[in-house]
Amino acid sequence: MRATIDDQATVIAKAQTSPGPLGTVILVVLVLDAFITLALEVMYLPTYVGSISVPLAGVLAGVVNVLLVMGVRSVSQRVAAMFLPLAAWTFGFLVCATTGPGGDIMLASDWRTLLLLFCGLVPPLVYLYLRLNTAVLSRT
Repeated sequence: MRATIDDQATVIAKAQTSPGPLGTVILVVLVLDAFITLALEVMYLPTYVGSISVPLAGVLAGVVNVLLVMGVRSVSQRVAAMFLPLAAWTFGFLVCATTGPGGDIMLASDWRTLLLLFCGLVPPLVYLYLRLNTAVLSRT
């Protein structure tokens, strides 16, 4: 009798951690969405209103990346899965920051690029930290 209860608990634990076939498709779409949103953010980063630089894409990067992590969290509770969109976004950022074959570079070495990196990574990482440590933070 004891072995069947343990077996049922193992099956329930596996069901909670594995996203299933539809969940896997959603994870792939969210990772691709991270690449697409990064391309749009890089494209609109050097936006000017008159003669004033307005890097609104850098600020929106944080909001979009938090929403991507929330989307993954609705499909899978695994921490590694929640980092997938951020890893894809960071990889795309590093690719955009390197020079191409003709010497062209998509991201300039200025404060807007640093703002994009900061706003694209810090808010989702803070969100992940707070969501993963709610039990610890609620005890105090």
